Amino acid sequence: MSGKLIHKNTEFSEVLGIIRAGRAKAYKAVNVALIDTYWAVGAYLSQKVADSGWGKGIVKELADWLLARAPDLKGFSSSNLWRMKQLYEVYADSPKLAPLVRVLPWTHNLLILGQSKRLEEREFYLKSAVKARWSKRELARQIETAAFERTALASKKLAPAVRDLPQDATGVFKDSYLLDFLDLPERHKEVELQAGLLHNLRKFLMELGGGFAFVGEKVRVQVGNQDFELDLLFYHRDLQCLVAFELKSGRFEPEHLGKLSFYLEALDRDRKRPHENPSIGVLLCRTKDDEVVEYAMSRHISPALVAQYETRLIPKVILQQKLHEWSLMLEAPGSQEETES
Repeated sequence: MSGKLIHKNTEFSEVLGIIRAGRAKAYKAVNVALIDTYWAVGAYLSQKVADSGWGKGIVKELADWLLARAPDLKGFSSSNLWRMKQLYEVYADSPKLAPLVRVLPWTHNLLILGQSKRLEEREFYLKSAVKARWSKRELARQIETAAFERTALASKKLAPAVRDLPQDATGVFKDSYLLDFLDLPERHKEVELQAGLLHNLRKFLMELGGGFAFVGEKVRVQVGNQDFELDLLFYHRDLQCLVAFELKSGRFEPEHLGKLSFYLEALDRDRKRPHENPSIGVLLCRTKDDEVVEYAMSRHISPALVAQYETRLIPKVILQQKLHEWSLMLEAPGSQEETES
């Protein structure tokens, strides 16, 4: 009897899976149709503003007229109509972003439109939200915590050894990671940091970004007759490589890179599979001096990155200023990018 019950449960679960897949497909189709409608309305309004001088007054009359003629229609207030116009004007000349707009719900699009000012920032959040399937709440958190600025900074600071990898690590890592969910005291030990990350692994994976899968903690690395322990090991599905995290509860010191390089060599020799790309290391420190890091990484031959972790939210304006300054430095004569080109 129990065997028949298990068999039925399996079959019933298959039916439930079909229903859920169908509903998800239907929801996606409805969302695409809705955004297409908003896009078309926005295009019409944009043309009318340009050609016929329509302003907010006429659009308000339109919203009232629609409400009177079709009270069942929702979402066509005057403010929403202007947002449709903005949606069209922002993405009309961006053929690679327009399809992403149609994938995301309207609430997601409103968040990105309202809180992101530059096209490259909007591109980052559009692609990330689609890829990681962020909820509205998670998207709002990513924008609030300046995920774009922190990721863009890391991409601009990639060391030559990382840039030369067969896999493209641009846009994957962050210059600083926000670990406000750990509730750590100001002075803490590495063992406390590691325990906190493991206890809050789901939140840490969200902060790392899409594509990361947890492999293990205190991973044993045996070389010769000696045993070593790597703090945290992940696998990145898109990069198709192992990613080693070494934790430092203090300031970055150049000698830290030696041990991380050792671990990367051991991973590539003993754990990396033939179809996988070279491993990447992340040295996660409490603080770092960017100039010291740049000096240390300039001739470092292992594909490693240095990031710091924050226990409190950094004001977005500070990160924007840092990104601006770093961009100016890279554009200056004799910069790393010009030398490489």
